[in-house]
Amino acid sequence: MSDFPTFTAAAVQAAPVYLDAAATAEKAARLIGEAAGKGAKLVVFPEVFVPGYPYWNWITDPVTGGAWFEKLVRASVFLPGPEVDRIASAAAEHGVHVVIGINERSPVSLGALYNTLVFLGPDGRMLGRHRKLVPTWAEKLTWTGGDGASLRVYDTEIGPLGGLACGENTNTLARFALLGQGELVHAASYISLPVAPPDYDMAEAIKLRAQSHSFEGKVFTVVSTSTISDEIIAEMEKVRPDARQLLERKSSAYSGIIGPDGREVVPGLIDDEGIVTAEIDLSRCIQPKQMHDITGHYNRFDVFSLTVNRRPLAAVSTTDAPTTPREAETPEAPLALEGDQT
Repeated sequence: MSDFPTFTAAAVQAAPVYLDAAATAEKAARLIGEAAGKGAKLVVFPEVFVPGYPYWNWITDPVTGGAWFEKLVRASVFLPGPEVDRIASAAAEHGVHVVIGINERSPVSLGALYNTLVFLGPDGRMLGRHRKLVPTWAEKLTWTGGDGASLRVYDTEIGPLGGLACGENTNTLARFALLGQGELVHAASYISLPVAPPDYDMAEAIKLRAQSHSFEGKVFTVVSTSTISDEIIAEMEKVRPDARQLLERKSSAYSGIIGPDGREVVPGLIDDEGIVTAEIDLSRCIQPKQMHDITGHYNRFDVFSLTVNRRPLAAVSTTDAPTTPREAETPEAPLALEGDQT
């Protein structure tokens, strides 16, 4: 990359084609083209956009929700897989970076799903993935936690790019781990959650978290939040008859782009589907860091330290004895799916 790239970023606010991964991937590909038509070189999508969010966790009991968990598992995707390949081909076709949330199936466990952010380069290659470290509240009924192997910043032509999913953006240490790797562009992916406590303004809370990260780290944050479609509500009415009343609450989704001073670069979008675009000029990160550089001069690393365990965690670790001298000289590499990317 150049030292201080200038480019257009796009935050997508949209609903998936609910529990249909292939159709949602097609919708994502179309939206990538639409954003690229607006000049975007980075397109950020919502949390678990493919194939959607398990709203039943919030409106029914775990036993009733069990059947819907099975539906989600069956609709979720492997990485790599054809659905992400379709999105990657759109990224390559339009020459854009993409960050998109998926429900990722485990290759070894039928009962494990990951809330995963996939990072794609402008050539369509996967830069990496981030599995949400801790599912939030009712989400623990659906997702297992990721590990530190995916807590990474990617060096791209648009700048050092990192990201976190939803509630992780309140995790001070996770955010600092990205800032400490030089992050300047942060992707923050969310879902609309109208069923939060009645005095909780979800859209305002999402915006506040992005402003906090940008202001503290002197970075740009691109926020993308999903919306709740009539299709989703109709499905959830099968779970609970009053689902529409619970899920139509306003001010539950915000998407926008926040500058290193903690303010919106352009006005964001609340509740409605659309794409927010704005120019990002990374040179704007310089002067604010002269005042507060928490990963540099404005810290005391002799007083404070953060250690991040980036070893991938697996259900089983095996040691196989080689059977021939040649095998002893050329041991197999770890599985690429679980391997460290350093």
